[in-house]
Amino acid sequence: MNENLLGIIAGVLTSISMIPQLIKVIREKNVEDISLLMLLVLISGLSLWVWYGFVKDELPIILSNAFAVLVNLSLLVCYIKYNKRKQF
Repeated sequence: MNENLLGIIAGVLTSISMIPQLIKVIREKNVEDISLLMLLVLISGLSLWVWYGFVKDELPIILSNAFAVLVNLSLLVCYIKYNKRKQF
């Protein structure tokens, strides 16, 4: 299998993994079971992967992780909007 194709498939699968969670949060407007720390660490790590992709000039790494950053930032916005505990 072509290594770029392998990278794209792996990137797509990992990038879309949080979409079901995002959909559930939007439908239910409930973020009680979401860890803010996990979201912040995940967004930070994904952002570093995007930076790494630019350093290595690897489009599959850049695109898949940039998409994952956007999905998780959307989840973070939902967390802030729907959080009933308001720990900020």
